[in-house]
Amino acid sequence: MSTDSRFTVAAILFDIDGTLVDSTAAVNRAWRAWAAEHDIEADEVLAVCHGRRSADTIADFLPADQVAVEAEKLEAKETGDVDGVVALPGAAHLLASLPRSLWAAVTSGSQELMRARLGAAGLPVPESLIAAEDVVEGKPDPQGYRKAAEALGVDPLDCLVIEDAPAGLAAGRAAGGRVLAVATSHPRGTLEALGREASADAVLDDLTDLVVEVQDGRLAVTVTDSGRTEAPRGHVY
Repeated sequence: MSTDSRFTVAAILFDIDGTLVDSTAAVNRAWRAWAAEHDIEADEVLAVCHGRRSADTIADFLPADQVAVEAEKLEAKETGDVDGVVALPGAAHLLASLPRSLWAAVTSGSQELMRARLGAAGLPVPESLIAAEDVVEGKPDPQGYRKAAEALGVDPLDCLVIEDAPAGLAAGRAAGGRVLAVATSHPRGTLEALGREASADAVLDDLTDLVVEVQDGRLAVTVTDSGRTEAPRGHVY
C-alpha cells in the first residue's frame, strides 16, 4: 500500500511497545524464561502474547488460580530489565512536535513497566497513560482507547489511533476513529491482509512517514508512505 493523505484530528492515541518503543529483546527474554520455568514451548507463548495483557496470555496456559501471581512475577522481571529498549524511528521527533494535551498512550503493559520502558528509550511519559490496570477488558477491546480519549476531553471518533499489532488495531477500529498501522513488529503484508475489524486506514513503515502540525487547536496529520520494505522490528505489547 502506498498513500499520501492529509486530515485533522482532535488528538492522537499511541500504542507503546512496537509503536513508540522497541523492547523486543527484553520481552523475549522475559517470556522465554517464563515459558521454560513452566515447561511450555516458548514459541507458542510468543505467538499469542502480542498486543495483549500478560495476565490474558498467561490464562491461556495456566489454571485461573495461578494467573494473578504469575503475572505479578513476570511484571517484576520485565520492569527490572530494560536492557536494549530503544525508541523506534520517528517516535522522539513526532512526540516532541505534539502538545502534551493532544496525545495519550494506551498499552497492555502496566503503568510501572511502560514508564520504565519510555524512560529507557528517552521518550516522554504522556500526561494521559491508560495501562493494563486501568481497564477491565484489554485489547482488542476498545475500552482503553475510549478511556484515553475521555481523559483528553475529546471524542474517540475524532482521534487517530496508531498501532502495530492486530489486537491493538482491532481495538482502535472498534473505538471508532482513524487507525494507522506501523509495520515495525509485523510484516506489511500481514497488516494489509487483516480483516475489516482490524484493518488500518494505511500501513506505514514507521513513524518517519508521519508529519503532524498544530492548526487551530487541532492536529493536521500528513501521511506520506514511501512504500519502503524492511524487516519488522519492535515488539507489540
